[in-house]
Amino acid sequence: MSFLPCGVYHEKYSQQHSWWQTAFVRGKMILLFVFLLVLIPLYAGNYWLSVASLVGYTILSAMGVQLLIGYCGQVTLGHAAFIAVGAYTSAILMLQYETPYLLSLAAAGLVAGFWSVVFGLPSARVKGFYLIMTTMAAQFITVDFVITQYVSQIGGRGVALSIPPGTISVGPWAIDNDLKVYFLMIALVTLCTLGVSNLMRTKIGRAWIAIRDNDIAAETMGVNIVAYKLLAFFVAGVLGGIAGAFWVSSLAALSPEHFQWGWSLWIVGVILIGGVGSTHGTIFGALFMTLILEGLKFAVIPLSEDFPQLQEKFLFIKESSFGLAICLFLLFEPKGLAYRWWQIKNYFNLWPFSY
Repeated sequence: MSFLPCGVYHEKYSQQHSWWQTAFVRGKMILLFVFLLVLIPLYAGNYWLSVASLVGYTILSAMGVQLLIGYCGQVTLGHAAFIAVGAYTSAILMLQYETPYLLSLAAAGLVAGFWSVVFGLPSARVKGFYLIMTTMAAQFITVDFVITQYVSQIGGRGVALSIPPGTISVGPWAIDNDLKVYFLMIALVTLCTLGVSNLMRTKIGRAWIAIRDNDIAAETMGVNIVAYKLLAFFVAGVLGGIAGAFWVSSLAALSPEHFQWGWSLWIVGVILIGGVGSTHGTIFGALFMTLILEGLKFAVIPLSEDFPQLQEKFLFIKESSFGLAICLFLLFEPKGLAYRWWQIKNYFNLWPFSY
């Protein structure tokens, strides 16, 4: 039985923990995959494919922040540093050592994960404002000092690492156009989302949530606070490294300018708007912020004919819109888009007895 007025009815324990619990949900997911894998590749042009890839990059970037802030309660404002570590690890392995892309992708995740643990060590002693300062230090030490002054100079290429066409390939398939980058994005986002969602259903995920809700009570119940915090930083760094390695596939040249502190703030805003502590929130927040900016571009371009200064000041309009969106969501939708989506689903699941 799929539906009852009081909700979804299960006869087995495995049904309650299945991903898609009813035929209706399974039908929705099939339609979603048809939309992503058939309709968008067939009918979307290169511009919209690049926008979709940017959405995927934002999801991958914010996923580690969601894990730290939303699931483990560890505030971070320097996650772009670990994304940068992943991007440079992958690029250098491919350019200097001719490493296959998938191997460089795995190495990027591991290197970024261990680098994240280094800056996660203070979380064993500090939290709140002091942890924020520590993660900000990770951003400035990693990007502005280590990568800019040393890593980017490897190979004598200057500050920017050029990524020649055909450098990135998966087996015999070169990732050399927007459509192939899009399919790579779909694969990585799907695998990472499944991995994080399954991880949250395990002992590790429950320990993280316990630390987030009350770390003293969690420690009293036998949770090793230090070990699980460091594990959270490691997994978040791995996700950031994968995001950076993916972003290399969309770039002609890799530069530290792609990983400035503003990107760390941006992805924190994404999870605030999408919903803290929700996998859906990461996706909804990335979609909302990316598409809102594209809508602003389409609004500014016609007006720029009469007001040329608008195009020159678009960066300021973008930043102002970002700040305004966060303020409005904190005031009127503090639990984010994921909570609103949960309410809508419950309304229709319980209809006509939605009271």
